Amino acid sequence: MQPGADVVAMRHRQILETARNTGSVSVEALAEALGVTPQTIRKDLNLLAKRSMLSRVHGGAVVTSGVGNLQYAERRLVAAETKDAIGAAAAALVPDGSSLFINIGSTTEAIARHLTDRRELMVITNNLNVVEILADCPGIEVIAAGGRVRPGDRAIIGALAMDFIRSFRVDYALIGASAIEPDGTFLDFDVDEVRVSQTIIAQARKVILTLDSSKLGRPAPVRIGGLADIDYLVTDDIDDALGKACDAADVTVVEVR
Repeated sequence: MQPGADVVAMRHRQILETARNTGSVSVEALAEALGVTPQTIRKDLNLLAKRSMLSRVHGGAVVTSGVGNLQYAERRLVAAETKDAIGAAAAALVPDGSSLFINIGSTTEAIARHLTDRRELMVITNNLNVVEILADCPGIEVIAAGGRVRPGDRAIIGALAMDFIRSFRVDYALIGASAIEPDGTFLDFDVDEVRVSQTIIAQARKVILTLDSSKLGRPAPVRIGGLADIDYLVTDDIDDALGKACDAADVTVVEVR
């Protein structure tokens, strides 16, 4: 990728992060914040809208509908540095000698990248990207779930994956979600993916939920679970309502900066 393309990709990431945090963006505000012309921002927004990452409106853009998620390639760009920090913090909660599930998502893949030098881990995953990250690590035994592979993000979902996961009882489940509400309900977009996540939660002694703050209050239609289902929440920021709900549910919150 040429240096100019790097600059454009970084600007697109910043636009997407702003949109996810605020729900909408304006051309003038983005131009001022990013130090470019309004014409440049209009071109950026038109391109992002063409890729179905934002919906174009007069004077700016709004986030896409709550019934559809961003494509995997775009999800990897959003809050990448924050996800890396969350991944490091979540990995630190897992001691050597543990068994664990790692499920689907760009944040859980960040966790996997911080486990590569660990010892005596057994990792069961329905994420072929995690398999690729960990397969050659000498201290880690990797077991891949069987089932239907979803195009795009290389996720293994469906009934076969759920039956496979039920064969295990692990120490930790490391999971992600696309959205979380103030009461701690965490959600996603795909019913089949959610059912696999619920199966993973049921087969783990401790559950670590990881998500960045752009997921707070984001609309998503399918419920994965609530605070009673998790033991840790690892994130970069948490609002007062969710923090109080975590305290009441005895969920340990790990905030990264």
